[in-house]
Amino acid sequence: MDSDAISQVLVFCLFIIVSAFFTASQTAFTNFNKVRIKNLVNSGNKKVGLTLRLIEDYDKLLSTIIIGLNISNITAVSLSTVFFYNYYKKIGVVFSIVIMIAVILILGVFLPTIIVKKRSVKFAIFSAPILKVCIFIFSPINYIIANFNKIINSNMEFDEETSLIEDELITMINEVENEGVMNKNESDLIRSAIEFNEVSVEDIFTPRTDIVAIEDEDTIEYVKESFLTSGYSRLPVYQDNIDNIIGVLHEKDFYQAVNRKEKDFKKLISDVLYVTPNKKISDLLKDLQLSKLHMAIVIDEYGGTAGLVTMEDIIEELVGEIWDEHDEVVEWFKKIGEDKYLISCNADIDDMFDLFDIEPDEELDISTVNGWLTMIFEEIPEVGGKIQYKNLDITVTKAEAKRVLEISVEKIRNQVTSNN
Repeated sequence: MDSDAISQVLVFCLFIIVSAFFTASQTAFTNFNKVRIKNLVNSGNKKVGLTLRLIEDYDKLLSTIIIGLNISNITAVSLSTVFFYNYYKKIGVVFSIVIMIAVILILGVFLPTIIVKKRSVKFAIFSAPILKVCIFIFSPINYIIANFNKIINSNMEFDEETSLIEDELITMINEVENEGVMNKNESDLIRSAIEFNEVSVEDIFTPRTDIVAIEDEDTIEYVKESFLTSGYSRLPVYQDNIDNIIGVLHEKDFYQAVNRKEKDFKKLISDVLYVTPNKKISDLLKDLQLSKLHMAIVIDEYGGTAGLVTMEDIIEELVGEIWDEHDEVVEWFKKIGEDKYLISCNADIDDMFDLFDIEPDEELDISTVNGWLTMIFEEIPEVGGKIQYKNLDITVTKAEAKRVLEISVEKIRNQVTSNN
């Protein structure tokens, strides 16, 4: 092999290395961890700041990498074709095609991708100065591409997509948890924060039937008994009937008045917010903070009382159940056998479906197990009422005239039945 041939081989190898570099750069910046880079900026490393500036104009960076990748690959293929043609004539072209496919795929694509994928940040920082020079060199081509892109975008409509939607972010949190970087409590808190803005008052409020309230004409002794038996520190106060709630009485204010021998608690009643069931709890939290209140009354479409929601209910959506020494611990799902549970009908219907890992036949507008049972029975079922839903065998174990209190649910193995 003469010196000219050796030179061609060396130049060919050089362009394969360049091709591998641009492939590695593309992999590094595609898997780029922007948060980690921002944390490294404070270290004073100039390359870190440069890397962050390059990623800010990702379109120009990507087009530069693609230009460099194509130039190096085309040049390498051309050199290979000339080299083999000189030695083997027409059959050399075939040799060149076969060899170049193998070389570019293995050395130019697979190896740099595999090596850099888990070292994205380090390689991005390493490659940043070289890529900056390449951006300057290819700036005329980038200018033409950018203007061509503007022409295309101005004449064609595309649906804009956010770079990171909530579902993708939750998937990332799940992956981080599975890898052991974050524990379950931390990941649950982040998931709750992400989904917080989507939760409505109707998803968390205490229904009208479970409200403990007092009338503005009740006696001091009755109010004492209501505070004592309920364990609540605040009670809504109504006038004439519960559809006309006029405010809230705080336990501390009430007992201070009792100690002062006062007989009228009406002047102790504080204001209350009125909200609709479809209000987002994130907005309600801000309203409660601004008004310095802890409770809001949920009104229905006719202006009547549908239920109530407290500051504690909202916070529990973020951090989970908050219990104090006076709370009655409610077990929504009590396991009584293999795949068999006693379920409180005040429980969330979505939680019940999650427990048994099933999907409902249709999107539900109701939120509680009681509301769902009334829908599928098409009436208020009595104790002993039975129904099968998918692979669930459901029996009513406790009920009142107006609602179901408790059901027994057993998962039927290896059987799928349709809703009766």
